Amino acid sequence: RGARRGEALRAMAAGAEPRAGPAGRGPPVSGPPVSPPAAPVRARGLQDLSGDGGVCKVELRPGRGQPVPPGASVAVKYSGYLGRWDEPFCTNCHSKSPGLMKLGKDITLSGLEIGLLTMKMGEVARFVFTPHYAYGRQGCPPLIPPNATVVFEVEVLDFLDSAESDAFFELTPEQQDTFPLQKVLKVADTERKFGNYLYHKQHFEDAKDRYKRAFSVLRRSPCSEAERCQIDASKLLVLLNLSLIYLKLERPTQALAYGEKALEIDHRNAKALFRCGQACLCMTEYEKARDFLVRAQRVQPFNHDISNELKKLASCYKDYVEKEKEMCCRMFASLNSSS
Repeated sequence: RGARRGEALRAMAAGAEPRAGPAGRGPPVSGPPVSPPAAPVRARGLQDLSGDGGVCKVELRPGRGQPVPPGASVAVKYSGYLGRWDEPFCTNCHSKSPGLMKLGKDITLSGLEIGLLTMKMGEVARFVFTPHYAYGRQGCPPLIPPNATVVFEVEVLDFLDSAESDAFFELTPEQQDTFPLQKVLKVADTERKFGNYLYHKQHFEDAKDRYKRAFSVLRRSPCSEAERCQIDASKLLVLLNLSLIYLKLERPTQALAYGEKALEIDHRNAKALFRCGQACLCMTEYEKARDFLVRAQRVQPFNHDISNELKKLASCYKDYVEKEKEMCCRMFASLNSSS
């Protein structure tokens, strides 16, 4: 019966109508190690990835760029099926922003990891996993029956090649100091991209931590002027990210501090001037805000964001002046009545 069920699922993955069957719900968990099964009958259109028929794939939509590298962190949408397309036993397709999962650590199905390593950004594929590559001989009762062959439909939303970065942070500080500069810059860039991903998901605290980790990597002392320029170029990007993230976290003092550090590297950087102006406006330091924003506008005179921030500053300052006048009038009235 298991062999017939496996053949039906492979036909289902290749595009045939699935037959009705039981389905449960639950997270994908790995079963115990078992001996590889005999090679199953292959449905037309399926690519055998494992060589023994245990992991088969059919591409539903092509992706772009390079395949997911080993050790990467990936964001995917997935649904797992036992025999009915209308009833997945596990899915994250209802999540608006699936988190990044690290290959070899967070993804527990060996078949899914093998499949992901063949996928590209934006690709959608359907996979068939035999028990050895899925939930094992025992299954995961009561959700997954014993010796279950399963179908997964997967979409790769994004991925980051984080293997080198993860390895770097497992080293001691002394070992990190021996890393070549180009690799250090790559680690910092990976951490910054992690921060950008989290920022776009509006996970601002987590993004801040990633940006700070990237900045910590760049504190190495340069051995030459060329190295200093490369480190400063990377630092500038991270400092701008930190200034922005602290504005999002409504902590303008820190936003201003990181913006000013960016200006130490490039005193005409429009983004740094703009964010310093925003921070000062948040702190009601209107003169300083005006100074930063006017300087930013001199660098980019047609930037709409800078122009709008100057209008906002003018409006805030006008309200501030009106309140100050009202307060002075009340004070004088109080003094006159008391005399």
